[in-house]
Amino acid sequence: MELKLSNANPLKARTGCLVLPVGDQKKLISTLALADSESGEYLSKILKQNDLANSPGATLMLHNVPELNAQRVLLVSMGDGKKITSQTFDRITSATALALSSPAIKDCISCLNDFEVDGKDLTWQARSFAQALVSNTYRFELHKSIKATKSAKFEGKATIFVSNRSLNKSVEAGIVQGTAIANGMSLARDLGNTAANVCTPTYLGKKAKKLEKAFPSIKAKLLNEAQMKKLGMGALLSVSAGSVEDAQLICMDYKGAASNKKPVVLVGKGVTFDTGGISIKSSAGMDEMKFDMCGAASVFGVMQSVAEMKLKINVIGVVAAAENMPGSKATKPGDIVTSMSGKTIEVLNTDAEGRLVLCDALTYISKYKPDVVIDIATLTGAVIVALGNHTTGLMSNDDTLADDLYTAGIEAHDKCWRLPLWDEYEKQLSSNFADLANIGGRSAGTITAGCFLANFTKDYKWAHLDIAGVAWKQGGAKGSTGRPVPMLVQYLLNRS
Repeated sequence: MELKLSNANPLKARTGCLVLPVGDQKKLISTLALADSESGEYLSKILKQNDLANSPGATLMLHNVPELNAQRVLLVSMGDGKKITSQTFDRITSATALALSSPAIKDCISCLNDFEVDGKDLTWQARSFAQALVSNTYRFELHKSIKATKSAKFEGKATIFVSNRSLNKSVEAGIVQGTAIANGMSLARDLGNTAANVCTPTYLGKKAKKLEKAFPSIKAKLLNEAQMKKLGMGALLSVSAGSVEDAQLICMDYKGAASNKKPVVLVGKGVTFDTGGISIKSSAGMDEMKFDMCGAASVFGVMQSVAEMKLKINVIGVVAAAENMPGSKATKPGDIVTSMSGKTIEVLNTDAEGRLVLCDALTYISKYKPDVVIDIATLTGAVIVALGNHTTGLMSNDDTLADDLYTAGIEAHDKCWRLPLWDEYEKQLSSNFADLANIGGRSAGTITAGCFLANFTKDYKWAHLDIAGVAWKQGGAKGSTGRPVPMLVQYLLNRS
C-alpha cells in the first residue's frame, strides 16, 4: 500500500473513492459542502433520506455522484457534530478502512481531517488513518498452499488531502508514524500466528538477523545455550531442558541517539510453545500455546517500528526464547535451579516457566546500564480473571515509569492498568529449600508473578506488562493482535 498527501483539489481528482466526513444530518462541512454544491446538492438530498446513521463510523457508499470525477463517494458519519474524541476518531478510521475493503477500489482520497479531534493535531489524525488502513490489509497466509487471489482489503494508493501546505510536514509525520506502528504490529502478529514447529527459538534468531539486514541502525547478537550456561543462566536453561530445540537469548540494539544516552531496554518472553512441561497443561486449547511468545513478538514489532521512524532514542530489545516440553531431561517439580543472579529457585510448577526465562534475561540486561527496563510477557492466566481481554496488567517499581506507560496506553488506545507489588505478596514465594519458589499459590497469581520478577530488578527502574489477556483472540477471529506494540511505541515517541 502507498500512502501520501496532496494539496490538489480532491473534487477534481480522478479517484476510485473520495472519503468525505459528515458532521450531522443537517451540517455539510468543508469539502463535503463544496462537493454538494458541485453536484447540484445531490449529497444533501441523499442525506435527507436518512440512509446514513448518525453514529460515529457509520458509512454510506455512493456511486457516480454527478459532476464529480470520483467513481465513488464514501460518506462517513462523525456523529452528532460535537467534538470528536480520539477514541471515537480511531473507531471512525477503522470503519472507513473496512468500508474501503474492496478489490475494486484501487485508490482513495481522504478528507477526514476536515473534522477536528479534541486535543489532537493533524499529525495524530493522519497517524490514525494510516494505521487503520495498513492494519486492515493484514492477512496471514504463510502456511496456506493456496494464497488469496483477490484481496478483500484495501491495498491500493491512499491520499490524505491537506488544504494548507504549511501543514504538510505534520501530516507526513503522521503517515510515517501510523504506517510504522501498523507494520510493527503486523510483524508481531506474523510471529505469533506462525506455527510452533516453524517458529522456534532458532527461527526467532534468524528473524533478528533479518531485521539487522533490513535496518542498519539495528545490530543483532545471539547467545546459544553453551554461552548462556557459561553465564550461569540456569533458570532459563531449565525451561528448554526437555526440548530438542535449543534456547536462544536474542539481543537487538537500536542506536538512534548519542552513545552516552542510556537505553530503554525491552525484554520479551519468547516461549515458542508451552506444553507446561512435566506440569503438563490440559489438551483443550493447547494449540494456542504457540502464542506464548507474543511478548517476544511485540519486542520485534517495536524494534521495527522504531527503526522505520528513525526515532532519536536508544532502544535494546532482548528476547528470551525457549520451548517448554516434557522430555526425559525436562525440569521436574521440586527441582532447584540457580539463576544468573545467584538466587536459587524451587520449581514447584514447570508451567510457571515464563518467569524463569525472564529472570535470567532481566539479570543479563543490567550490563547495558539501562535508563528503564520493560518486560512483556504472556505470563499468567490470572490476569485475564482480573482484567479480562481488554487491558494489559502493569506492575512497576517506579511510579513515574508506571504513569508514563499508563498515559501511553491511553493515548494509543492500547490500555494497561497497574496492580500492586507490595511486600505482603512476597511471602507467598517463600521456599523451605531455595531462596524463593517459582509460584505463590492460587491467590493473586498475577501479582506474585510480578513479585518474583521484582527480585531480579532491584538495580534499575522496571515495569512488567502481563499481556496474557490481550495478546491474541480466540474463536472465529483467532489470531495474534499485535498488542502492546502501539502502547510501547507511543511510550518511546513520548520519550523521544
